[in-house]
Amino acid sequence: MKKVLVIEDNKDNIRLVRYALERAGYQVLPAETGEAGVALALDEDLVFIVMDINLPGIDGVEATRRIRSMPQGATIPIVAITSFAMSGDRERILEAGCTAYFEKPIDPLTLVERIHQAIGIG
Repeated sequence: MKKVLVIEDNKDNIRLVRYALERAGYQVLPAETGEAGVALALDEDLVFIVMDINLPGIDGVEATRRIRSMPQGATIPIVAITSFAMSGDRERILEAGCTAYFEKPIDPLTLVERIHQAIGIG
């Protein structure tokens, strides 16, 4: 089964994203901190990563940088889904290595389609 890592500290958001991804046939691996997400990202064979930016411990920007710094994390698509919507946030997040950026709230009915379009699947 195709694995996707969801790095998100809000249980409701994890539940919503998991629902959408599992309906599309993905196995979801959740991580509630940036550190846990980095460890899983480097140990698993993933199709893509969904990354919250505002996380306890290291934030999603730093977690993305750490994943990108490792050979096995250099090419995996990382999709930021965040409530950060201030001027310059999008650019800062993409410069850190995220492939795509979506603002919360998300629509679980269109989420997978939007992710696939953003990272070139399907």
